[in-house]
Amino acid sequence: MPREILISAKQTFNLSEYEDMPLQPGQVRGRTLCTLVSQGTELGWANGDVFPIRPGYAAVFELTEIAPDVTGVSVGDRRFAMGQHRSTQTHDVRHTLALPDGLSSDRAVLARLMGVSMTSLITTKARTGDRVVISGAGPVGFLAAHLFRIGGYRVTVVDPDPVRRAQAGRSGISDCRASIADASDLTGKISIVVDCSGHESAVLDACRLVQKRGEVVMVGVPWKRATEISAHELMQAVFFNLVTLRSGWEWEAPLHGRDFVWEELLEGYNNAPHSIFGGFSRALDWLSEGLIDVEGLIRRVRPDDPGSLYADIARRRIEEPFIVIDWI
Repeated sequence: MPREILISAKQTFNLSEYEDMPLQPGQVRGRTLCTLVSQGTELGWANGDVFPIRPGYAAVFELTEIAPDVTGVSVGDRRFAMGQHRSTQTHDVRHTLALPDGLSSDRAVLARLMGVSMTSLITTKARTGDRVVISGAGPVGFLAAHLFRIGGYRVTVVDPDPVRRAQAGRSGISDCRASIADASDLTGKISIVVDCSGHESAVLDACRLVQKRGEVVMVGVPWKRATEISAHELMQAVFFNLVTLRSGWEWEAPLHGRDFVWEELLEGYNNAPHSIFGGFSRALDWLSEGLIDVEGLIRRVRPDDPGSLYADIARRRIEEPFIVIDWI
C-alpha cells in the first residue's frame, strides 16, 4: 500500500497508508521520487486547530499511469508538481511540468519555494540595478536573494544567524549582514525590502530603511507575535517615509497564463503575462542552468519517522536550509 505523512492532531505526525483512486480524465500518476518540506508552513499547520492535514509543498515523480485523453507525456517521464508527502502522486497534467534534462530531482523541487518570492519579483516597481534587501535568509529568503540577483538587482541579505549568512555568502551573495541596523549606510537607498522573516521588528526596520516611496513586501508569515511594537510605530514609519507596505501574497498571479479568448472579453482582459506555473518553469530553468549554488545545502531524509523529523525541524537541529524527503 502507498504511504503518506499525516498530521493527525496538534504536533502529531504519522506515516499512514492510503489507497489511490482510479485516474480521471486529464490526470497522470507516478511514483514519488522526492518531496520538499516547507518548514515554517508545515510546522504552522501542525500548531493549528483543524486536522487531519496532509502536508507537502512540492514533489517530483516518475510517470507510471496516464489517462487516455492525455497527450504529450510518456511513462517514465519525471514531472514537477505541488505535491504532498506521499509515495505516489496524482495530478491534472496541466498542473505539472517536465524537468529539464540533467536537473536532479532534489534540486527541481526547490522551484516551489522559488515561486513564493517570484511573485514579488514580477510585481515590484523596482528595476534592474536597484538595491534590494532580503530580510531573513531561511529557505525562502535564500532563494529570494538569488532570484533578485539573477534579475540584475544589487542584493543585501540580512539575518541574525551566522550560519545562514555564511550559507548565503558561500552561494554567491556577497553582501550579508546581521541586522538592518548594520545596513544603516543604505538608508534611503533601498528600492525594496522583501521580508521573509515574518518578524514585526524586521518589517518596522525595513519601513525606516527604504527610500521615499520604496516598497516593503511581507513574504514571511507572522505566525506569532514576537515583540511589543505598536501599530503606531509602524504607521509613523509608513506615513512619513511614504512607504508602500504590501503583502507578498504569492497567489497574486494566476495559476496559468493563456491566450486571448474573444468570447470571454466581457469578463475583462484575460491574458496574463506572468503566472504561477510560468514562474515555476523559469525557476526550473535557472536551477538547471546552475544559476543558484545549493551545493551542500540540501538534507535528504527518509519518511519512515516523521515525528522525529519534524521535532528536529522545530528544534533547528538541521543546519541545511532545504529538506528533501526521499521516497524511493
